[in-house]
Order: sequence, then structure tokens, then C-alpha cells
Amino acid sequence: MFVDLPLAELRRYRPDVLEPPEFEAFWAAQLHAARADTAEPVFTPVRTPIRHADVFDVSFPGYNGDPVKAWLLLPRDAVPGGPLVVEYVGYNGGRGEALQWLTYSCAGHPHLVMDTRGQGGGWRSADTWDPSDNGAPSSTGFLTRGIADPRTHYYTRLFVDAARAVDAARAHPAAAGRPIVTAGISQGGGLAIAAAHLAGEVRATIADVPFLAHPRRAVEVTDSRPYGELVEYCGVHPERVEDVFRTLSYVDVVNHAKRASCPALFSVGLLDEITPPSTVFAAFNHYAGDKDIAVYPFNGHEIEQTRHLAAKLAFIERTVTAPADRAL
Repeated sequence: MFVDLPLAELRRYRPDVLEPPEFEAFWAAQLHAARADTAEPVFTPVRTPIRHADVFDVSFPGYNGDPVKAWLLLPRDAVPGGPLVVEYVGYNGGRGEALQWLTYSCAGHPHLVMDTRGQGGGWRSADTWDPSDNGAPSSTGFLTRGIADPRTHYYTRLFVDAARAVDAARAHPAAAGRPIVTAGISQGGGLAIAAAHLAGEVRATIADVPFLAHPRRAVEVTDSRPYGELVEYCGVHPERVEDVFRTLSYVDVVNHAKRASCPALFSVGLLDEITPPSTVFAAFNHYAGDKDIAVYPFNGHEIEQTRHLAAKLAFIERTVTAPADRAL
């Protein structure tokens, strides 16, 4: 069943969302602190069964200098003028094994996959700890960790990691002369938008069913997790509701979308109860750059992967790859 507004209303849905006056200063300070760490990313070659690409185990400094892991796959027949894709992982998953990330490199695009600090216990493994967690009481999951203050919130750390992953990708010689595309699904889609804003000089972004857009709306229309974590926490702490949503306003993808100007491809499933369509359209309709959205009326959070993969590769081809190379 459809769980949200009709499509015609979704296309016009451009809500006002809470935005703190110090939003830009806050993120500038977070990035300045993170980039003050002068440690260089480390790229260690690894042997895998993969034959079309060279694979590197990556470690780079993220939030507070905490080590963050990643995979880097460098195709041996890379598209001339094509981008390096930096991809982020969905909720409670991690980077897993390199064999699980063949799509973009098979299409000839260098591909860095960022691990997700503290996650990886749900559906794909991870290798990155979260030593900067302050240990404050929270509901089950990650959404309310450190929720009392944006400076301690889990997603502040993860957004900084996402921007630093772009920095790490640029540091490899294979990135020389290549534009950067950020990409991801669900939590990864939200991180792709945030990184398009925070990292700077990102050429394009692909945000599939992005999580963390307009969370106040989300809790009004769904109790599915992860947003259900907010419902649980606010039910136990009704006196903290406004503080919770103030903290979330710093990581609300809508506020980052307002400041991202590179071309973007979104996707949405109209049956999605995890990232409700109105939250996705809130980010899409506020997005500052050229944009398109693939609408899947009879899909939920798992959109049709094969057809949409072709759409994503076509988007990269027409918006990123150098025109002279497209003609070859």
C-alpha cells in the first residue's frame, strides 16, 4: 500500500525544516579540525580473486583522527576521463569484502567504499571502531547516540568521515585528473549528499532512497527503524524532544542538499516505509543543483536494482565523463 502523499503532491513538497543559525560555522569548524590531522591515507595492496581490478585496503583519518577503513578498486581498463566513485554503506552495514563491490569497477570507474564506524553487525561486516563515542545512554541503534549535542552526535562523526573519504580518494595517484562522484543507498545516500556539500569540488552525487532527510516528518509517518529509534528515545525522554530535533537539524540531509550544487540523481520508492517518500522529496525539492529523480511507484526501500544501475551509469556518462571521451 502507498504510505505517504500522492506523487503529484510529493513533487511539490518543499517543507520548511529546522535549520540552526550556526549550521555553516559548525560544519566549517568540524572539517577544519578533522583536516588539521596531517596523517596520510594508507593504501595497502591485497590479493583477491578479482581479476579486472587492483584492490587496496585503505585506512584514513576521519573524525578526531580516528582510523577509518575503506576498499579501493582500480579497474585495469578504466574509462578515460571517467570519475572516481566514493560510495557509502547503508544502515548497520560496513565495507564487508571487496568481492561485494564489483559494479562500478566493472564499468571502468575507480571505486572507493568507505567503512562505517561502529556499524557492521546487521547485514555486512565492518572493520572500523568508533572510539570517539561518549557512551551516553541511547536507544538501540545509532541514531540517538550522543543526541544531546551536535558535537557529540554519532552522525556528526559519520558525516566528517564521509568528507574525509573524499579527501582520501583524492590522495591516491589514480585520482589525478578524475572528478569525484559520491554515491550510496539509504544511509549511504544521505552521506553521499552530505559529502557533496562538505567535501567540496564533488562533480556529481547519486543518492538512492536517502536516509536522514526531514526526520521530524519521518517520525510522523513511520515507526519503522531506524526512525523508530527516535520514537523510542523521545517516548522515554519527552522533555528532550526539542533538543533531539535541534541536534538532528545539523545532519538533516535537507539542509545539506540546500548547499550542494553538483548534478544529482535521486531515487525513491513510493511504498518505502523506511525512508518515506515525502522525506526523500523534501531533500530532492530543496536540492540546489541540477537534479533528477527516478520514481519507482511499486517499490519500497529496495528499489529495482538492475534497471536503476543502468540509470546510474547513464547519469555518470552524461554528466561527468568528459565529452571527448563520450564520443569514442
